[in-house]
Amino acid sequence: MQVVKWFVFVLAALAVLVLVAAQFGAFSGRAPGNLGARDGKFKPPSKTPNSVSSQADLWVQHPMQDYARIAPLALKGSGQATIAQIKSIAETLPGAQVVDARDDYLYVRFTTRWMKFVDDAEFWFDPQNNVVQARSASRVGRKDFGVNRARIEAIRQALAGG
Repeated sequence: MQVVKWFVFVLAALAVLVLVAAQFGAFSGRAPGNLGARDGKFKPPSKTPNSVSSQADLWVQHPMQDYARIAPLALKGSGQATIAQIKSIAETLPGAQVVDARDDYLYVRFTTRWMKFVDDAEFWFDPQNNVVQARSASRVGRKDFGVNRARIEAIRQALAGG
């Protein structure tokens, strides 16, 4: 019985230590230095199943191309108006912080409440294809359990008025 109590105490102490470490940014990762659209495209999806990109097909032979593939966002008015609407929608989502907002580009950082995991989401008005390209990726970890895809799809649904 004493061993069980000790084991429970150790587990509880470890849980507290993990939460404290998270509050100090242990799981937030570093901001990527190469975000944004360059020559009409975002950086490639992550090499692990923790990102989505509407431009995944531009990265032929990428190991996560199928996992990362997501449709671009349809315009609601002009490209500038759509980016503004996406910004308004994103600001209502938990843990959202707008980092960069321009007429044709939006970068939003999403931080989880307890563990402080960070995902970087980008939206760019693609005038050649008349859509908003989207990319969202976790900074750390190998899997995102579908969080990035769900977030982009929630934004798509809100943008469509549903």
